[in-house]
Amino acid sequence: AEAAELRARLRAVRHTVLVLSGKGGVGKSTFSALLAHGLAADETKQVALLDIDICGPSIPKMMGLEGEQVSECSNILFYVEENLGVMSVGFLLSSPDDAVIWRGPKKNGLIKQFLRDVDWGEVDYLIVDTPPGTSDEHLSIVQYLSATHIDGAVIVTTPQEVSLQDVRKEINFCRKVKLPIIGVVENMSGFVCPKCKNESQIFPPTTGGAEKMCQNLSVSLLGKVPLDPQIGKSCDRGQSFLAEAPESPATLSYRKIIQKIQEYCEQHHLPEEKIM
Repeated sequence: AEAAELRARLRAVRHTVLVLSGKGGVGKSTFSALLAHGLAADETKQVALLDIDICGPSIPKMMGLEGEQVSECSNILFYVEENLGVMSVGFLLSSPDDAVIWRGPKKNGLIKQFLRDVDWGEVDYLIVDTPPGTSDEHLSIVQYLSATHIDGAVIVTTPQEVSLQDVRKEINFCRKVKLPIIGVVENMSGFVCPKCKNESQIFPPTTGGAEKMCQNLSVSLLGKVPLDPQIGKSCDRGQSFLAEAPESPATLSYRKIIQKIQEYCEQHHLPEEKIM
C-alpha cells in the first residue's frame, strides 16, 4: 500500500537523478544546485530539487531561499523560478544555525514524508541532493523510490586519492543496491590563475584522478569542473553561477556535463513504466 501511495504521488515525475559523494566538501550540493539551474534554463522543463542532506542542508542558501520557513512538512514547494521548485529540511528549522540531532528512523520518516506528502506535480527532472557517504538516508531514498523509476546517480569527487577512495565505496554501494550510475564528475579539477594564466593542481591527482578510476571501474566520466572562486561567491549569495559567469571555463564544463545527463535520461527513460 505504501509503494502504491508513493507511486501515485510521483507518477508525473519523468526523470529522477540522485547526486552522491563519498565524502563531504567535494561540491555535491553546489553541483545539485547548478544541475537544477542548468536544467531549468529550458523554460519548457519543470525541475524540482529535493535536499535530503538532513544534518547539513545547504540548498536553501544556495538557491536564495534562506529564511523561508514552514511549521511542519509542507506539501508545497518553494519556487526559485516558475519552473524550479525546492524542498529541504532547512525550511523546517527555526534558524539556519539549528542542529538536526536525529536518529536514523526519524530521518527516514522525514524522507518518506517528503516523497509522499509534497505536491510534486508534473516534473521533468527531480534532482535529489543526498548527504555524503552511504548511510540510512541513501538506503531509504533508493528503497522508497524503487516504487517508481530512478534514472541513476551522479557521483561527485575531487581529484585526490583521499576523495577517490570513498568514491569507490559509493560505486560499490550503487552496484549492490542496483542503482544505475550515470557517471562521475571531477570537481575542483585544477585552477587557472586569472592574472598569470598558469594552471595549478590544488588537489593533485596523485593516482590519476577520476579519469583513471572511471577507466578501472568501467564508469563514465561526465566531465571535469575547474575551480572558480566565483562559484563560492554565487552560492553564498543564492545566485546561479551559470547565469552570473556564462563565459567561465567552469560554466562551459557544467553545460557539457548537464547535456550528457539529459541525454542519458532521455535514452534510459522507459515510458511504459509510467503508464497507469
